[in-house]
Amino acid sequence: MFGWPEHACRGCSLGADQVSHLAHLNVRGTTLAYVSRAPQADITQLKARMGWQMPWYSITDSFDADFGVDEWHGHNVFFRDGKRMFRTYFINTRGDEAMGTTWSYLDITPLGRQEVWEDSPAGYPQTPPYKWWNWHDNYAAEATPDSKWVEISDAGEAAFRNRDAGDKA
Repeated sequence: MFGWPEHACRGCSLGADQVSHLAHLNVRGTTLAYVSRAPQADITQLKARMGWQMPWYSITDSFDADFGVDEWHGHNVFFRDGKRMFRTYFINTRGDEAMGTTWSYLDITPLGRQEVWEDSPAGYPQTPPYKWWNWHDNYAAEATPDSKWVEISDAGEAAFRNRDAGDKA
């Protein structure tokens, strides 16, 4: 069979297969959701069969056409600032096949990885690089990084700084 309800689009399915664990996005206040015109019953069945965990919504209006993905696929980024919503990014066709990693998704959002090296607006969270990383099933258990991980990541950062300093000498 080709197409709904047994299968989704092959391109969209390949993209869905690449999505990294959502906990790594969620801990940075980022949510990934898929939308399509398929009925929710078909989406639920397909998600279960394929093991996909992302929220996936059915479109019942012109949302897809309004945001440029009615004939193909694409990624939109929406940013909420209080009650206001902004569309801050869009990529489609040959540009979005590289999506799927935690980094590719965070890097297209306005707040990025939310690490101190980035230029974030005042009042938005920033943490040191590497320190927020955790096992996907452990973010809620550890509000602060494990001291052993801090030690290891500090050593890695120091090695990079020493290497870079040696390159400039």
